[in-house]
Formats: sequence, C-alpha cells, structure tokens
Amino acid sequence: MSLNKSELVSAIASKAEINKTEAEAALNAFQEVLIESLAKGEAVKVTGFLSAERVERAARTGRNPRTGEEIQIPANFGVKISAGSLLKKAVAK
Repeated sequence: MSLNKSELVSAIASKAEINKTEAEAALNAFQEVLIESLAKGEAVKVTGFLSAERVERAARTGRNPRTGEEIQIPANFGVKISAGSLLKKAVAK
C-alpha cells in the first residue's frame, strides 16, 4: 500500500488543520526548495526525518546487457536520501 500525492495532501491538511489548497501549496513549496537546493549542490537536512544530498558518481565501464559490449558510462550526479532517527524508529515498530 502506498500514499499518493492527493492522499498525502489530505493527510497533511487534516493534521495541520488547514485546507487542502494550503497543504498542497506547502508540499509543492517543499518539493521546489528540495529540488533547487540539490541542483545547487546543497544538502537538505530535516533533523530526525531525512537528509538528502547530491553525490557525484564516477565514470565507469558498463556492459550492454543485450550485446555484451563494453560501454563507457560518464561521470554524473545522483541523489542520496537517508532516513532520520525518528523515521527509522517509526518504521521499526
């Protein structure tokens, strides 16, 4: 079972006692700030909840699974997301 965006917006609105429009605006703002910060190379840390940072992936040699031919995969960036202590404790229950 998973929670989609509209269900998450409804849950936030209910918990924060705000309307769904305000909850969606807050969620969208969080998403934009997260994306903009990571794009600049800044880490985002919400103590106890999660941390996200941009990590550099080194260039490497890979293999085309269809042909078996070796290919060069260029260096790139990825995102590393780590669960905070409160999130880990909640999931462990």
